[in-house]
Order: sequence, then structure tokens, then C-alpha cells
Amino acid sequence: MDAKNLFETRTTYGLVRAEYALGLVVASVLFFTHLDEIRWLPFVALFVYIDLIGYIPGAIAFHRSRSKKISRVYYVLYNVMHSLVTQGLVTLAWIWLAGAEWALLALPIHLFGDRSLFGNFLKPFALPFEPVPHPSYLRLRDEVEGAGRSTEAAVRGAEAT
Repeated sequence: MDAKNLFETRTTYGLVRAEYALGLVVASVLFFTHLDEIRWLPFVALFVYIDLIGYIPGAIAFHRSRSKKISRVYYVLYNVMHSLVTQGLVTLAWIWLAGAEWALLALPIHLFGDRSLFGNFLKPFALPFEPVPHPSYLRLRDEVEGAGRSTEAAVRGAEAT
């Protein structure tokens, strides 16, 4: 993906997931090296609240919907709750109000796990709430990855237009 091509190939998608996997490993190592210092109730609450607010309501609505079209509110809830910005602000507020603690590792473990292990990123309004391959994307992916046109030919063609 770049500023002019807002999609990922399988390779770049895998590389982005690998970056989040490294973050998951770092957060997990910190988690396991500080097990005896973690307050478990806050850890579990911080880990679970993201999906209680951001995923489960939308998943229920999606699976109950015959058309599989659901309110954009569910997408906004998902994206806000699964945002590193939001959870970074939650972390800062927690530290300001209650102090720094190892239970806060629940937040990066959750988000980095979603992105690296499950491949879940923010949800665009134009796609179903649950992942379903879009036929247009599949055609584009096949064309970009396997059309036999060289990168140079593609660039020349783009410059000619």
C-alpha cells in the first residue's frame, strides 16, 4: 500500500501483520515476566471491554440481519474501540488516574493479537461487518499480483494517462 494505492497485496498484508506480531511478542514477554505483579481483575476488564463495546454488538447485529447490512454505528464502535489511538488515550487516562501498572498490557496484547493473529484491522463502511471477500477486490488482487504485467509496464501505463 502507498498513498496512491490504498490496498494491500498478500505480501504487504503479511508484512504488516508481522510487525504487529513483534509488538504482540514484546507485550507478551513483558506480561509473562511480570505475572506476579499483574492485577487480574483490571487486566481481564481491560482485555474484554474492547470487544464488549466494539465487536460483540456489531457481530450480533450482523448475524441477525437477513441482508447483512447493519448500522454504521457498529462500525464506528468497532473502529473506535480497536484504535491504538483510543487505547493509548485510555492508557494515559488510567496512568493519570490510577498510576502505571502491568494490567495495562491487556490493551496492546488485545490489539496486536487481533491484527497479527487474526488479521483484523479497522472496518470500512463499504464492506460487510464480518470479513467476506469482495468480488471487486479479488479481481483487483488477481490483476495486481498475477496479471503478468511488469511493474515497469504498469507505471508506464499510469504515466500515459
